[in-house]
Amino acid sequence: MHSHDLKGHDLTRHEAEHLLHHWIEHNESHSASFRERAAQIAALSEKAAQDINQAAALMDQCTEMLKKAMQDL
Repeated sequence: MHSHDLKGHDLTRHEAEHLLHHWIEHNESHSASFRERAAQIAALSEKAAQDINQAAALMDQCTEMLKKAMQDL
């Protein structure tokens, strides 16, 4: 069962851990991608690059909250 298909039933602890792990990896991947692309976009617009880097920082904060949720399970 894919983590996006878990709607409609109560989650087991294992499923919740799997979902959180998936979200954490997903966010970390996006954050890295944002930073890579921001470096490229800086040639077009430094302001846009700053905005993207800020989005990456916010994604990192979300990831930390998901890690906290994992610990709190």
